[in-house]
Amino acid sequence: MDWRGDAVVITGVGMTTPLGGDTPSTWKAVAEGCSAGRWLPNARGAARPAGIGAPVAVEPLSVLDGRGLRRLDRSGQLALVAAREAWADARLPRPVPAFGDRLDPAETAVVVGTALGAVERTLAMHDELREKTTRKVSPFTIPAMIADSAAVRIGLDLGVRGGVHTLVSACAAGAEAVAAGVALLRCGQARAVLAVGTDAALVPLVIAGFGAALALAPDSDGNPSEVSRPFDRRRRGFLLAEGAAAVVLERRSTAWARGAVPYCEIAGVGRTSDAYDLVQPPPDGRGIAAAVGAALDDAGTVPEAVAMVSAHATGTWRGDAAEAAALRQVFGPFADRIPVCAVKSGLGHMLGAAGVAQTALAALSLSRRLVPPIVNLDEPEDLGLDLVRDAPRPLDGVPGAMALSNASGFGGHNVALVLRAVGPDRSGSGHE
Repeated sequence: MDWRGDAVVITGVGMTTPLGGDTPSTWKAVAEGCSAGRWLPNARGAARPAGIGAPVAVEPLSVLDGRGLRRLDRSGQLALVAAREAWADARLPRPVPAFGDRLDPAETAVVVGTALGAVERTLAMHDELREKTTRKVSPFTIPAMIADSAAVRIGLDLGVRGGVHTLVSACAAGAEAVAAGVALLRCGQARAVLAVGTDAALVPLVIAGFGAALALAPDSDGNPSEVSRPFDRRRRGFLLAEGAAAVVLERRSTAWARGAVPYCEIAGVGRTSDAYDLVQPPPDGRGIAAAVGAALDDAGTVPEAVAMVSAHATGTWRGDAAEAAALRQVFGPFADRIPVCAVKSGLGHMLGAAGVAQTALAALSLSRRLVPPIVNLDEPEDLGLDLVRDAPRPLDGVPGAMALSNASGFGGHNVALVLRAVGPDRSGSGHE
């Protein structure tokens, strides 16, 4: 099958993030350069804050309905919120009708990416076991704590029969989910794929672990809204966040046949691994550069055709420098002419959700012709990049404009996605 003649497009987006309970509110806050960082209450109820983080703006159980959702891990609850919004935005029926004339349940699939999975629920149930006896352990313990719980619950909710899959690749997991969805569509194994990224890891153990690894911005940095500062000279680590994001992927012919209006096309995918270190990327960013190069080749395009870059950019000293080195390596003399944004500066780092959120926001950037600013970029490091700061920047209205979205993760995972603008602005037909 020649997939190049029938590209993969995004027809629906959904998000629940620290900056908003849905896509419109999140996009508005990101475009305005808002920050989600705040002091977290102590997990044991004490008055003293437990640290800085970015919890979701809207509690998932305040918008969800359905039996058994309280037994689902928080990451699964967030995933379901984002999944339902994306599915509705794509104007697809829920559940998929068994004998639909345009889409069959056997032709739809779900792919979820997560870094830590049901960690909140697992730790809570472990605490219960220590305080009670084994006879008090819930029979739903294992279904609630297994890594695929979010994917399974979404599949049940949508009536999907073409496969529910879970990918775990640290902070690149969300982008991996999108890449896997593209692969399923290209090889003809599905006609619609819901790619979801989710994590809810604002728990003491995870906060302490990232802190011990010197990956988190220290609490001592003061104002929570100012600690996340990718590409800034004073960056000292990332802002840990929770959230979920989802995109509906379809073949262009399927979308057009049912009258759907795509946000953009996913034109290229590149995936590599560093084979360098458990935590740190190689200083020259060669793994990231290889992934970006592969994505550009897959899209059949050249570096100078890229109109914007959505960087992984978590705010760690070595990570941002390595990514900048990779971009300079790939784009060469064009590196300082391509606008670069870093949405984690405002959203915080949602771990497994980050890659899908970046993909969705990049799709909106192409659709709205607007590149969001990098928050807290007060003292930009001289990295040879065109960093967007202070205010959103209009995106040149070139037909077929392309965006690059990068994702990386502990262990050396790298995923690059190339998105291409298609057709009219969707602002009047979906998310305002």
